[in-house]
Amino acid sequence: MTQSDLIRGILQFTEKQDNTASYYATAVPGLMLLCDHEPTAFEATVYDPVVCLVLQGRKETRMGGRTVEFGAGDSLIVSHSLPVTAAITEASAETPYVAMILAVDLGIARGLYDEVGEIAPLECDAGSLVACRTNAATIEAFARLFRASQDPIEANALAPLIIREIHFRLLQAEHGAMLRQMLWRDSGASKVGRVIARLRADLAGAITVSEMAGMAGMSVSAFHEHFRSITGTSPLQYRKDLRLTEARRLLIETAGPVSSIAFEVGYESPTQFSREYARKFGASPRHDLARTRAA
Repeated sequence: MTQSDLIRGILQFTEKQDNTASYYATAVPGLMLLCDHEPTAFEATVYDPVVCLVLQGRKETRMGGRTVEFGAGDSLIVSHSLPVTAAITEASAETPYVAMILAVDLGIARGLYDEVGEIAPLECDAGSLVACRTNAATIEAFARLFRASQDPIEANALAPLIIREIHFRLLQAEHGAMLRQMLWRDSGASKVGRVIARLRADLAGAITVSEMAGMAGMSVSAFHEHFRSITGTSPLQYRKDLRLTEARRLLIETAGPVSSIAFEVGYESPTQFSREYARKFGASPRHDLARTRAA
């Protein structure tokens, strides 16, 4: 299957789906398809560990003070859960943005340690959010995964094998450096990853930076340094971004009371919540709520 055939197959699949959103689930757990026919505005979101293979169009993602642009033939590897702002910058009705998104499974990656533990190819970057050109073998593996997703029997029998192959190729890739660091449970990347998992699981929980550093087994200063190098921000700002992004999602999806959503994501003061929400998103939560209810 050529890249053009893959794009055509994905577009045919999405056209048959009863879905007004841009994301399309498949029969393979963890595999999503993204198709958008026009550029989008920048929106705050949280990227969980994934690989995003862009087949057509372009996208831009911002994290902290860093901007990552990637387009057709590029893939983005995300090694940790990261609050970002992102937008599709190149798409049209004739040439829509088309991408495949596969969840990164750390268990699968660590199961490949014996095969890739000593591999250290030339690295274009060792960040937690990195895009590089994708080699032909990886694109071909994604094409086979899409083809398997179209048949329930193949999805059950073949998809796990292809997903393992894709993880193997990501660990070998130029931009897989941070993912390779995650193979070692005592690496800084893994330690910060465990703290991030705790923050994601207990968004409203009260935890100090000192307690986070203790969870990571680091001094507070070392934890700050490692955390910022991976996420592009401080631990407290990261938690704030997580809470506000989740609050906006809840506001848009549930149209619930602002005060209730503030408490749900860990704010004790609705006033403080409204102030920080407006600073991040450029509009108050009540403004966004009114717009959601009017839609």
